[in-house]
Amino acid sequence: MSGGETPVCLRRFRRCKSLSPGGFRAGCWMLNLVGVRDGRGRDMEARESVPAGWPVRAENAGGVRGEADVVGGHDHPVGADVLAVQEVGQPEALDDLVDRLDGSWTVVLSEHPDPRGIRVGFLTTRPPVSTTQIGGFPAGLRPIQDGDAATDTSSAMGRGGVQLRVSVDGVDWDLVTVHLKSKLLTYPGGRFAPDDEDQRARFGAYALYRRSAEAATVRVHADTVLDWHGRDRRLIVLGDLNDTPLAATTQLLYGPPWSQFDTGGFDYPDQGDAWRLWNLAPRIAAERRFSRIFEAQPELIDHILISHALLGELVSVDADVSGLASIGTNPNVRRDAPRPITPHSSRSSPDPG
Repeated sequence: MSGGETPVCLRRFRRCKSLSPGGFRAGCWMLNLVGVRDGRGRDMEARESVPAGWPVRAENAGGVRGEADVVGGHDHPVGADVLAVQEVGQPEALDDLVDRLDGSWTVVLSEHPDPRGIRVGFLTTRPPVSTTQIGGFPAGLRPIQDGDAATDTSSAMGRGGVQLRVSVDGVDWDLVTVHLKSKLLTYPGGRFAPDDEDQRARFGAYALYRRSAEAATVRVHADTVLDWHGRDRRLIVLGDLNDTPLAATTQLLYGPPWSQFDTGGFDYPDQGDAWRLWNLAPRIAAERRFSRIFEAQPELIDHILISHALLGELVSVDADVSGLASIGTNPNVRRDAPRPITPHSSRSSPDPG
């Protein structure tokens, strides 16, 4: 797509910068659609336990209608052709959201949710050419230990990923979205506090085993897509990687080292360009280069990576971080906390940079 556009935005965005028509625009959106509530105010986490006809709702106050206002509107203030979405706990809730959007959107979801029913997926205005589910660890990667018992092992991602292929001016574009294991530690019985410090250390290791194996699984899948052709195959990997750009699990996804943005090797072609993925984080304005605030510290854990074929077509990268509040290690504290929703009319406000 010579001369095309690939502007992208990161998590929790309300709108993108004003863009000229004709380009391809992708974004990453943490939805938090994690459950439904019955008429007596009880949270129902498992999809199978939801009686027919019960209303779906978004986890955070503001609800599905508020989320729809973020994406929809007659001119799509987000301006995205494809949105990678995470934290979809109820497909019905996502369908409800899509029903409120202007235009025609297709939903593509992972068939491998975590035990709570949380999964990733895509909303796309472009018809899917194909989709591929990503779940089991690749050949050669043995099962990981994920608990104290001898039987506590796993050979698949906790939340499966999904690949979407769309066509842009007759050229295939592949997008892969994932939501890797969180740094949040959960102990036996669903507790968020350990019995002792030895248990904290062990379960911290188990979580790292999982996130590392999941990152390796995604990287191997990216290898099958690129297959020595990263210079001309358009691939975008985007989602919640649950760690920073310098973390080993994040860098594992990059492939060959040395040539990321703002490094000495960036301007020097090498054989690794056929396989490498570039993290767009350095192209976000420094004051917005984060996607959550954890214990009062901003950090970027949601990422967009692109193949070499897209480097010359990249126009802009941005993140909307307005309204983000600091969180801690106990998710129950924030379960029903309201997430600020930027009004639909906010698209007339000045562009963020």
